[in-house]
Amino acid sequence: MSTISKYKILSQAKESFSRAEYEKALEKFAEVLQNYPNSKEAYNGVILSEMAMSGEMGAEALFDYYEILREEDKEEADAVMTEILQNMDGSLEKLGEAFTQPLRDRIEFEDGILYSDFKKLLDKGADFKETFENIMFSTRVIITEKEDFLDFLDKLIEHGFTEMALTYLENALSVYPSDKLLTKLLKKLAQGKNIEN
Repeated sequence: MSTISKYKILSQAKESFSRAEYEKALEKFAEVLQNYPNSKEAYNGVILSEMAMSGEMGAEALFDYYEILREEDKEEADAVMTEILQNMDGSLEKLGEAFTQPLRDRIEFEDGILYSDFKKLLDKGADFKETFENIMFSTRVIITEKEDFLDFLDKLIEHGFTEMALTYLENALSVYPSDKLLTKLLKKLAQGKNIEN
């Protein structure tokens, strides 16, 4: 009996998921799981595909998050995502915690600057645009609190980084679709774009 190529099928499954072909993705992940029952990546893929097929909010964002984690450390990513999926009860608050908690645990290993430290630079009189552009090219800003995220988005909009703010907002709204503050920021951004045009 010939065994399937695990990596080839996983790759096809991920491509299907990315194209929003969730049923096809589910079939591919399930095929890998049948042949490799211990594959956490296939197991997590099956669950994420089922979530996406049932219209569960945040499945796509979780999938993207999982892919980013896997680039850094495959085993840790598998463990983190398995734990998130096992503990999820579908509530957005839990989903939000799932996103921030592993990040907090990994901050010391990340190459970045905490948003609180970034704000301290601004409090000392640094120019937002200049400081942010310098950071963007050398490192990344790490945000662990929702209030900081909202403040960051507000500053991006205020200083003309509208496309970047829009990308962040769209991703955040896929996880928190009914958040009033995010919706308010999106309206502010839309008004700003109308003024420009």
